[in-house]
Amino acid sequence: MPSFEPVIALSRGLEVLRILNAERQSTVGSLHKATGLNKATIVRMLETLEHEGYVMRDAERAVYLPTGRCLLLSHGYDQHLWIGGVAEPIMHEFRKQIGWPSDIAIFDRDAMIVAQTTREPGSMLFSRRPGFRFPLLSTSMGRAYLAFCTPEQQERIIASLSAIPGKSTELARQPKKLAQLLAEVREKGYAVMDEGYSQHVFDGRVWAMGVPVREGDEVYASINIMMLNGVVSLRDAEKTFLKPLQATARRIAEALSDKFRATLWAPGGAKAD
Repeated sequence: MPSFEPVIALSRGLEVLRILNAERQSTVGSLHKATGLNKATIVRMLETLEHEGYVMRDAERAVYLPTGRCLLLSHGYDQHLWIGGVAEPIMHEFRKQIGWPSDIAIFDRDAMIVAQTTREPGSMLFSRRPGFRFPLLSTSMGRAYLAFCTPEQQERIIASLSAIPGKSTELARQPKKLAQLLAEVREKGYAVMDEGYSQHVFDGRVWAMGVPVREGDEVYASINIMMLNGVVSLRDAEKTFLKPLQATARRIAEALSDKFRATLWAPGGAKAD
């Protein structure tokens, strides 16, 4: 039990800052709608946050934006390592069950980042350790993550990727093709690695099947199985590995949900129940 009652003003200020970060840019009206606080209180909080350097005001557009100083609040927390720690024992059980290695990854601004892996050092041609970043649109985990995001999240991510030049983001500038791909992933329940990416990175010797790690509309991460071409076909993987992979993803999602509820935090800015 806490020794004192919570400081309500601090709680409200943190809530305003959290929503401001989630919205990227906010007005007094949008914050009022999201928090229910009266507008005068919100203005005082915003001016305080501005004074402390966490918020800046765009006077021409009458909006408030988070500053880089907000990053200081997360320096002591590595989300991908935390999620990887929760997933690790479940993933190792899964590795023993199927015999092939897996990765779990989270979305990180414009890419996916490995949170945990069951690849052994030197296995599967390359060793990808926690913290490794890889493209979203050409990989099984990136596609699985994006396909099961909410339409609003998808729109935001795709818009961000489309502004980044390069081959890895080209699909973001082909909306019809990308929409068809994501629809197919949702229908099948899994995504596969792009053949061109496999050829470029693994000389075509490796392919992967990925599924989302989610609870309801909240996508926490995605998890894959890495397999060798010519050893396991897509049809064999669908028949043998898809259901165990989806069951493992559900187990991890349940474990993460329990942890998030215990800490009163959830990814994507959603409140834990």
